[in-house]
Amino acid sequence: MFTFTILSSIFLSGVTLAQESNTLTSSPRPLQYPDSKTVDVTDDYHGHRVADPYRWLEDTESEETAEWVAAENKVTQAYLQSLPEREAMRARLEKLWNYERFGLPSRKGDRYIYTHNNGLQNQSILYKADSLDAERQVLIDPNTLSEDGTVALASTATTKDGKLIAYSLADGGSDWRTWKVRDVATGQDREDVIRWSKFSGIAWMPDASGFFYARYTAPVEGQELTGTNENQRLFFHRLGDDQSKDQLVLERPDEPKWGFSPSVTDDGRYLIIHNWKGSEPKSQIFIKDLTDPEAQVEPLISGFDAEYEWIASVGTTHYFVTDNDAPKRRLIAIEAGNADRDRWKEVIPESDNVLESASLFGETFYLSYLQDARSRVTRHTIQGTFINDLPLPGVGSANGFGGRQDATETFFDFTNYVTPTEIYRVDLSSGEISLWQRPQTPINVEDYVTEQLFATSKDGTQVPVIVTRHRDTQLDGSNRTLLYAYGGFNISLTPSFSPANAAWIENGGIYAVANLRGGGEYGRQWHEDGMRLKKQNVFDDFIAAAEHLIDKGYTQSSRLAIRGGSNGGLLVGAVMTQRPELFGACLPAVGVMDMLRYHKFTIGWAWATEYGSSDEADQIENLLAYSPLHNLAPGTCYPATLISTADRDDRVVPGHSFKFAAALQAAQGCDNPTLIRIETRAGHGAGTPVSKRIDEYADLWAFLLENLK
Repeated sequence: MFTFTILSSIFLSGVTLAQESNTLTSSPRPLQYPDSKTVDVTDDYHGHRVADPYRWLEDTESEETAEWVAAENKVTQAYLQSLPEREAMRARLEKLWNYERFGLPSRKGDRYIYTHNNGLQNQSILYKADSLDAERQVLIDPNTLSEDGTVALASTATTKDGKLIAYSLADGGSDWRTWKVRDVATGQDREDVIRWSKFSGIAWMPDASGFFYARYTAPVEGQELTGTNENQRLFFHRLGDDQSKDQLVLERPDEPKWGFSPSVTDDGRYLIIHNWKGSEPKSQIFIKDLTDPEAQVEPLISGFDAEYEWIASVGTTHYFVTDNDAPKRRLIAIEAGNADRDRWKEVIPESDNVLESASLFGETFYLSYLQDARSRVTRHTIQGTFINDLPLPGVGSANGFGGRQDATETFFDFTNYVTPTEIYRVDLSSGEISLWQRPQTPINVEDYVTEQLFATSKDGTQVPVIVTRHRDTQLDGSNRTLLYAYGGFNISLTPSFSPANAAWIENGGIYAVANLRGGGEYGRQWHEDGMRLKKQNVFDDFIAAAEHLIDKGYTQSSRLAIRGGSNGGLLVGAVMTQRPELFGACLPAVGVMDMLRYHKFTIGWAWATEYGSSDEADQIENLLAYSPLHNLAPGTCYPATLISTADRDDRVVPGHSFKFAAALQAAQGCDNPTLIRIETRAGHGAGTPVSKRIDEYADLWAFLLENLK
C-alpha cells in the first residue's frame, strides 16, 4: 500500500443474474461461527455518532483476540480442508510453481550478482558469479535463517567495487528491516548491524567507508507491529561503528510525517535526498555536497507541488522525472547552485503516454512508458533527441534498466499474463538485445490468449480490462471468472505471469484485471480522479468492469468472483457492500476495512492524502459512505466470502480484517460462507515463503470452485 505507490447499460440484467446467484451459491452446510462478543463503544465524528462493537479486536496482541483468531481459523480450516478440490488443486499448484526462476543480474566490480530459485525453495537465493555463464556460488541463502522460511531477503545494495554488500532482512512479513554487511569474497558478515529501519534503502559512499539510511526510533515494547511510525530520520553509518554512533544527517521533528530516501550520485559528489510526505506522490529534494566537509544539507526543490524522481547527475546537472506542469510526466534538468524554477530545462517533454521511469547510460537515456497499461521503451540522446524504440519481445511489462552511468550493459525482464518472466541483456554500445534466461514451465502457454476490453464507467470513463483465458473458452456466460484490481496510490497494474493464475485458467477459469482510476496507468489526473472525495469513482469503475464481463458473455454474477489486496481489499469490501447481488464470491485480502480508524496504526496516517481521514470534518460523510465495516447491513445476503490477513501485518494491521469478519458473520442473511483465513508468521505479502503461497492459493481457488456454482 505505501509507495515511493474502478455501471453500464445492462444494469437490470446484472441485477437479475445476481438475484439468481444468491440461491445458486448458498452453501449446503450452514457454518457455526465463533462467538464474537460486542462492546459498548461509540465515537463522535463531527456530529456523526458511530458504534464500534468489535473495537476489542484491534488489540491483536491480547489473549482474548488470540483465542478468537484460533477459533476462527479452526472453523475456516475445517471448511477449506473438506473441499473436494482442495488437495488436487494444491498438488497442481506445486507442479506449476516448480520451475526455475532468475532475478535481474547486476555487475559490481568483477562479479555478477543475481537471485535464483529452483522452483519450490521458500526464498530465492542470492548468488555471485564471475560471468553470466559461469558457475554461480551462494552469497546469501535466506532459507537457512529460519526453519519455516519466513525470514526473507528484502533488499540489497552493493559497493561500487563489488567487495561489500549490504542486505536487509524481513522477519515474518514485518516491514521492519535489519541491515547487515557481508564481504562478497569470503561470504562472511561484518559486525555492522542496523535496526529499526523501515521504508528506506541505503546509499553507499563511493569509497565504501559507510552508507546513508533512514530509521525510526525503536518502538515501545509490545507495539512493534501496531505503534505509529513517525519522525523518520536520516543517518550516516560508518563501517565498523556501533549504530549508536551513527551521524544524524537530517531530521524534521517539526514535520513528523516527513520521510527521507537517500541516493549518492555515481561520481560521489552529491547526496540526493528524496523527501516524501505520507503516501502523497508530491515530494521535495534536498542536496548535500559530499566533497565539502563544511557543506550543509540544502533544499534543491521545495514546496511539495509535484512529484520529483531523481534519475542521474552529470557534474552539477541533475536530472529528474516529474509531473510538474506535465500530468503524464517529463524529464527535466536542474543545475546545483542555480536551481531557480525559471532556469529549469526541459529535456524530454510530456507525451501521450505515461513516463514511468528513466535511466542514463553514458549519453543515452532509456525511458519506460505505459501505453494502455503496457510497456514501451524509448532511447534518447542526453540532449533529449529521440533515437528509437527499443524492440520488446511482445506486448507486456518490461522492467529493469538499472546500472551505473558508465555501464556497458543493462538488463530488463519481460512478462505478461501468458509469458513467465524472461530476462534480456542490452548491449549499451549497440542497443542490441539478447535473451539471457527463459524459464521452462509445465504448462503450454500457447493454449492461452490475452485480450484488452474497455468498460464504460458510471460517468462515461473508459476503463481498461485485460482478460486472459484458454483459447477454446466459449463466451456463453457460463465461465467461472475472477476479476482483480487495486485502484489507488498511483500504482499501475501491468501484465505479469503467475503460476497461481495459470492454475485458475487451467481449471476452466477466466482471469481479468481492471485498471481503475486511482492507479497510475494514465498519469496524475487518473490517480487524482480516484482519491479522497472522488474515491467512489474507483468502485464505480470496478462495478462497470464486472458488468461488462457479464454483458460480453464471459460470465454471469453467480460465476463471478472479485479479489484485491490492501487498498484492493478495501475495494472488494466496498463493492460487495454496495452491490452484493452482483458477485458470486469475494476475496478481500489484508484490506483497509475501517476507514474511520485506519490512520491510528503504524503507517496508516500516511494514507490520509489518498483517502482523507475522520479527523477532517469535510471527509467524514464520504468515508462513512463506503467504509466496508460501516456499510454491512444485517439480514443482507452477501456473497460467499473468504477474508485473508496475517498476524504480523504491520502495514494494514489485521484488526481491520478481524473486525470486518466479525461484523460480516453477524450481518450475513443467508447460508453463503463468510470466513476469515489468518496466516501466521506472515505480513502484508512481501517475502511470504513459497510453501505458504501455495497453501493460500489452494485454499482460495478451492473456495471459488466450491462456491461459484
